Amino acid sequence: MRLFQSSIPNKRFFSVSNKEASIVSAFFQEKKSLSQLSNAISSVQMLLFALVFFNVHLTFSQEIKKDSVKRPKIGLVLSGGGAKGFAHIGVLKVLEEAGIKIDYIGGTSMGSIIGGLYASGYNASQIDSIFKQTNFDDLINDYIPRSSKNFYGKKNDELYAIVLPFSNFRVGIPEALSKGMYNYNLLSSLTRNVRHVRDFNKLPTPFLCIGTNIETGEEVLLNKGNLVQAMMASAAFPSLFTPVEIDGKLLVDGGVVNNYPIKEVRDLGADIIIGVDVQDDLMKRKNLKNATRILVQITNLQSIDKMKSKVKDTDVYIKPDIRDYGVISFDKGEEIIRKGEEAAFAVYEKLKTLSNETTFYKKPKLKISNDTITIKKINSDPLNNYTREYIRGKLRFKPGSTITYNDLKAGMNNLDATQNFSAISYRLEPNGNDDDLDLVLRENPTHTYLKLGLHYDGLYKSAILLNLTHKKTFLKNDVTSLDIILGDNFRYDLNYYVENGFNISFGFRSRLNQFNRNVTNSFRSLISETPTGNLINVDFLDLTNQAYFQTIFVQKFLMGGGLEYKYLKINSPTLSNSDNIIEKSSYFSVFGYLKYDSFDKKTFPHSGLYFSTDVQTYLASSDYTKKFKPFSTAKAEIAFANTLFRKATMKIEADAGFNIGSDSVPFFDYIFGGYGYSKINNFNYFYGYDFLSISGNSYIKTAITLDYEIFKKNHINLSANYANLGDDIFTTVDWISMPKYTGYAMGYGLETIIGPIEVKHSWSPEMSKSYTWFSIGFLF
Repeated sequence: MRLFQSSIPNKRFFSVSNKEASIVSAFFQEKKSLSQLSNAISSVQMLLFALVFFNVHLTFSQEIKKDSVKRPKIGLVLSGGGAKGFAHIGVLKVLEEAGIKIDYIGGTSMGSIIGGLYASGYNASQIDSIFKQTNFDDLINDYIPRSSKNFYGKKNDELYAIVLPFSNFRVGIPEALSKGMYNYNLLSSLTRNVRHVRDFNKLPTPFLCIGTNIETGEEVLLNKGNLVQAMMASAAFPSLFTPVEIDGKLLVDGGVVNNYPIKEVRDLGADIIIGVDVQDDLMKRKNLKNATRILVQITNLQSIDKMKSKVKDTDVYIKPDIRDYGVISFDKGEEIIRKGEEAAFAVYEKLKTLSNETTFYKKPKLKISNDTITIKKINSDPLNNYTREYIRGKLRFKPGSTITYNDLKAGMNNLDATQNFSAISYRLEPNGNDDDLDLVLRENPTHTYLKLGLHYDGLYKSAILLNLTHKKTFLKNDVTSLDIILGDNFRYDLNYYVENGFNISFGFRSRLNQFNRNVTNSFRSLISETPTGNLINVDFLDLTNQAYFQTIFVQKFLMGGGLEYKYLKINSPTLSNSDNIIEKSSYFSVFGYLKYDSFDKKTFPHSGLYFSTDVQTYLASSDYTKKFKPFSTAKAEIAFANTLFRKATMKIEADAGFNIGSDSVPFFDYIFGGYGYSKINNFNYFYGYDFLSISGNSYIKTAITLDYEIFKKNHINLSANYANLGDDIFTTVDWISMPKYTGYAMGYGLETIIGPIEVKHSWSPEMSKSYTWFSIGFLF
């Protein structure tokens, strides 16, 4: 018997037989093997668990860090090319479709405009919508709404076809076609989300653009400051837009020195460059047919040679086929955008290599910030000729005002409409939760202008208008204007006006109107001796001098009054008396008026309201006819225009007038007939009747015109007018009876640089004869 004893001291185990010992020994051997197997299995389990855990952890990490995977930084270079730059929008659409995220943007000229908008957060479809809604005619012509002009400005700005600087008896040419105010206001509103960003690297996408120092010819990198001002400077095409001053440098279009800023974008950190080239190739002699093309050719002489090396340095080069378009082909925008898409799709496979499932990027739409801003302060440098009160009066809002961007735009247009400033810019600086408006105004050094116009109508016949306008003749806020009208009937119009905004303004006006005309019934009642025949040939001369004051009433209405001296002479060679004189008298009167005018255009208006009322009392006369007694005239007119649908407009008019003192002389009666002439005294248009053919001392009239713009600036219209006209019609029920006079007209009108050109065919059921009238140019 063997004794099994524990190795542990003082521990004793029981004793067993040899057989039992063998069994026990075998049991422990088997147990050891099982234990080793169990340990091996556990080790495998631990290894498998570690592998699974690591794989899950790796997959999870990849999911978390999907967007931070190392990828090449992509820079986008957009060249200049005027309207050809619309192609950039098409390219951007395709880049977004390919899932490419742009890390840096550099642009010149139109490339700076589109690139700047993209860098500020807009996606391609939003930029497409912006450009489709923009009126590029208004942009190029620096359109100023009529609502921004004072009443004096509305009258005078709708007379002249050409305006030229005039100094030291020399005629100059304008600095440029446009100051760019329309564009500046538009871009300021569009970039309001980033209006406080002064380092362009901190925009949603880092951005830069290029300008040219016009004084030194040096390239200027624009990557700091006011984003709108930088884009404007880079796109200031010479002769089209005025130069932009930044940090004391006078800048024009960057395409003059660097139309493809690839090096500058690489310096930002771009690994790969996608370049879009929309500049022209050099043109042959036969294509250099206008000033714009010649200027573009001059710009391209250097840039095309530089482009050869820049193209080689471009990883993905995109050259849209836009040879058939010019730098001002803004009306072809949609076609040019499609050309950009086509050019980008031509290299689509190459573009797709820059994006994969991991790096695919979809640019979201920019959520545009609130349109409302609170202006805490209005800052501007002192001016030589204009006070801060004058500036704020034009802005029509004060410090502490809460305004919209439309209010801001209206204020800038008001300043621009004065023509007292050759350059206007502004920026909004943060002031707590509000904004400070910092204005930069450059006073216009030109005080004298030569203006020209052309007109023809059936009453005054052909006429050429020469105007000389001078500002600051005696006072800072005054304007002196002299119109000399040469043609079939010599006329003049002299105005001196001192504008004081909402305070009382005053002025003096002297004008001479004269014409010779065969007239029918209207003047027959004025002549004691009635000649034989239906027609009377009349020489009419009116010399009027007025001294007046006026002011803005409740910020919308023009209210004024004054004194008038009028010399009226009417004679007829058809009379048998020795001097042929019908009237030759001087009249002294006082007058008052109230006016409102919100028409968007004087001719062919699409919207707006016009209201006018005036009263005039004739106090004394030299009384050639020996029939004068003091009397008054009163009349009122209201009209409104509204767009029925896209190109159709309806204009409705109603007016009435009467004399107080029916025994007065008849030379100031209301005289109707004809169309298209400059209305004086109580002359008025009336379809269906010849010029100045019906008259009376009281009237009521309505008219309606339906106008349709068949294509751009071409109009067809239908008109109808109805009137009761006679002596003292308001003393009876005649004024509410069926119209005594009716007339209709069909017309065609064309908007041109010299003013509207119109032809109207007119008829009346009361007349056996119809009339066709022509009116060419602005009315004067």
